[in-house]
Amino acid sequence: MTQLECCVIIPTYNNSKTLKKVLDGVCTYTSDILVINDGSTDNTSKILADYPSVEQIHLEENKGKGNALKIGFKKAVEQGYQFALTIDSDGQHFPEDIPIFINALKEESSKKVLLIGARNMGHSSVPKKSSFGNKFSNFWFWFETGKWLKDTQCGYRLYPLFALKDLKFYTPKFEFEIEVIVRAAWHGINVKNIPVQVSYDESERVSHFRPLVDFTRISILNTWLVILAIFYIKPRDLLRKLRKKGFRRFLYEDFLHNQDSARKKGLSIALGVFIGLSPLWGFQTLIVIFLAILFKLNKVIAFAFSNISLPPFIPFVLYASSKVGQFILGQQYSYTMEEITTDFEVLKHLKAYIVGSLVLSTTSAIVIGLLGYIFLSIFERKRIAVNNG
Repeated sequence: MTQLECCVIIPTYNNSKTLKKVLDGVCTYTSDILVINDGSTDNTSKILADYPSVEQIHLEENKGKGNALKIGFKKAVEQGYQFALTIDSDGQHFPEDIPIFINALKEESSKKVLLIGARNMGHSSVPKKSSFGNKFSNFWFWFETGKWLKDTQCGYRLYPLFALKDLKFYTPKFEFEIEVIVRAAWHGINVKNIPVQVSYDESERVSHFRPLVDFTRISILNTWLVILAIFYIKPRDLLRKLRKKGFRRFLYEDFLHNQDSARKKGLSIALGVFIGLSPLWGFQTLIVIFLAILFKLNKVIAFAFSNISLPPFIPFVLYASSKVGQFILGQQYSYTMEEITTDFEVLKHLKAYIVGSLVLSTTSAIVIGLLGYIFLSIFERKRIAVNNG
């Protein structure tokens, strides 16, 4: 731990029954310990007085675990630590697992990694509400980052302080532990699980998680993170990949050589085209990514083809949709391109536009998706033949 410049941070709030046991266990492995007493009103201060060699920060008011961790991170960075291992003071984590984190970190070629303990959530001692909450959190982390973890709520973690110190975090309570791993993943930090032990001794353990209030706060946070992921992070990552590789290389590596089948790619193209041409202005990115995830299609391809309705093409999409709708409904209107681009005259005849756009989007999706499937199938066969031959 000394070589890796790693300390242990223990946030605590009214856990006097278990705090001494946790501290004694951690002291077996390191003397680089920082305890954040988050406004405890029990005899936590008296217990900590017996550990004068342990650095302590005593907060006058309880402001939440996230706030305590952020204060601990800041202090650790000031003291020159590169990593911080956090362990809860309620006794559910085993200090004996500290070497597991350190050994795992030593094995990583890149130290830009955030390790999260993976508890056995199927164990009979684990409360059902904790198991459900963890599954809920795992799903949204996957949706927001594209990475699946077994446990996203465990507080037993090893944080790369050097990689996190310049990031901004906004949440003060339990939801911070969700925010920090999502933002870490968005900024290129590898977030991984490692197996750890867990104990839920209800005779000693005191949980300060308030199911209704804290679950609501976590839900609000996830809503905001999903919006950010869909409208900023995923488009940003796609554009970065395009800039880095160039269009031809991106097309060849991420589109043609993607391991998905031609059928899956063709369906992804069809979905992107359908949503891009549908009358869903303002929600196209959200809907196409949601549906691609729901139907397990290729998100990159679906998103790319949904941009068939980029701003320069919108007047032509409106015009074509209106003309198709007029033909189907037996109506006849005429517009100049100026009326379409400035007054959006097309939208005054909304019924014709909606009918036309739905028909146009469906037809285009089938045709372009089918052509894409045929082309990709031929390419796939040639690639297999080359690899085998």
